[in-house]
Amino acid sequence: MADSEDRELVEQFARGDSHAFDAIVQRYEQRVYAIALRMTGNIEDARDAMQDVFISALRALRSFRGDAQLSTWFHRVAVNASLDVLRKRKRHVAEPIEEAGERPSDDIGPEDAAARAARAAEVQRALLHVSDDHRAVLVLHDLQDLDYAQTAAALDIPVGTVKSRLHRARIEMAELLGHLRETEPTEGPEPLKEGR
Repeated sequence: MADSEDRELVEQFARGDSHAFDAIVQRYEQRVYAIALRMTGNIEDARDAMQDVFISALRALRSFRGDAQLSTWFHRVAVNASLDVLRKRKRHVAEPIEEAGERPSDDIGPEDAAARAARAAEVQRALLHVSDDHRAVLVLHDLQDLDYAQTAAALDIPVGTVKSRLHRARIEMAELLGHLRETEPTEGPEPLKEGR
């Protein structure tokens, strides 16, 4: 259903309906921002990347052929725009991700919330030390919950490459965050899914 709605919105936009573009932006802004934030680790850089994505969309959607799903196109453009922002800024320093509006759940105490926020910031910093190619796969597959085929399509790489980069990215993250295993409580988040 989303694919047909996307196609219809793109066709309406191509015919000059600016409201259709507004609807497309509303539909994809949260996903684009989430990808950009995870890729850049910085709220301001994520906003810059998001702006670049929608400027690109404004220019390119009139000629969008529909060879791929619109969501796949937005994922690819979001990753590329994020990498471009990082290259322009030439920095890989993260701000704590919880400043972006990620809030701890209400059912945990303030000490647990602070510990969780500190771990989230540490994970984000570690993510920025993973190579760009590996980070892109990790963000799309594990954090945006795309399957292997969708991740491959978004990055224009074979599924086998997605699997190998994801494996390497997880190894890199485990090495960077190994010290957290000793301090984590026995109850924790579900392990990353392997079978998608």
